[in-house]
Amino acid sequence: MSLAGSNPSYAEPDIDQVQKRVDTLYHEAEQAQERYQDVQLRLKDLRRDLRGLRADERRQADRLGSVRTQVEGSIVRAYQGQDLSTVGQVVLSDDPSAFLSQLSTASEYNVLQSGIYSDYATELKALNIRQEATRTRTAEIAAAEREAADAKASVDKKLAEAKALLSDLKEKERQAIASRGAGVTRIPSNIPASGRGSAAVRFALAQVGDAYVYGAAGPNAWDCSGLTMVAWGQAGVGLPHSSSAQFGSGPHIPASALRPGDLVFYYSPISHVGIYIGNGMIVHAAHPGAGVRVAGLYSMPFAGAVRPG
Repeated sequence: MSLAGSNPSYAEPDIDQVQKRVDTLYHEAEQAQERYQDVQLRLKDLRRDLRGLRADERRQADRLGSVRTQVEGSIVRAYQGQDLSTVGQVVLSDDPSAFLSQLSTASEYNVLQSGIYSDYATELKALNIRQEATRTRTAEIAAAEREAADAKASVDKKLAEAKALLSDLKEKERQAIASRGAGVTRIPSNIPASGRGSAAVRFALAQVGDAYVYGAAGPNAWDCSGLTMVAWGQAGVGLPHSSSAQFGSGPHIPASALRPGDLVFYYSPISHVGIYIGNGMIVHAAHPGAGVRVAGLYSMPFAGAVRPG
């Protein structure tokens, strides 16, 4: 939506107000994107669990079928030489529960071994439990997929609104907003990095100037947790693509004990992450208007730090 609209008395937009609103929209979009990525991690676990449940259900169905074959065999043996059509529908129902009900009430049950009947009832109960677990997990996946879709829609909506606001500005004004508070693209010299953290720092600094794209993890565009995930991957440490999940990836470190390579987190709830590079500075994928930049440790509301691995 244009700020100018069709009002002939339209005045130039207030740059400070536009920047504040755009920054808010970028932050809200990042929060939504991080929620989306959290849900994706949860969905990965749920889907893996569902595959296991379905395999277990199939195995249990096979066990039930085996016991049913024994039951039917007992009936056949009991009525050896008779017209099995007189046995009734005990052996005709395909529904396991109906089969059990018919078996327990039919006169033919009197000629069955009670142990076989009990075995069938036990295996049927086990199958029902597994089927219920499968249905529950399937419903959880559907709910999580809806949650992910809502989060993604929120990202798109916030980003579109920010772009609309920026489109009302002149190019010089857009550049001014992009440069404010985003840090710098100049890479500091004498970074005191060592050990595994140095690999993460070197990689992240090599991406300075790259674009910020929600959900991106390289090679030429990044979001905040995508950059830290790949950077620490250079040191052989696997991290999830989520700032809140990365907050649980190692011991928490006080700000006074930070070392280059440590992950630093921002906002409450946590929705942004960067890498400490020393001298009170971080490197991070800031937002779409800034890309990968170097900034001060406290340039955003500091929430904590973690030493991965």
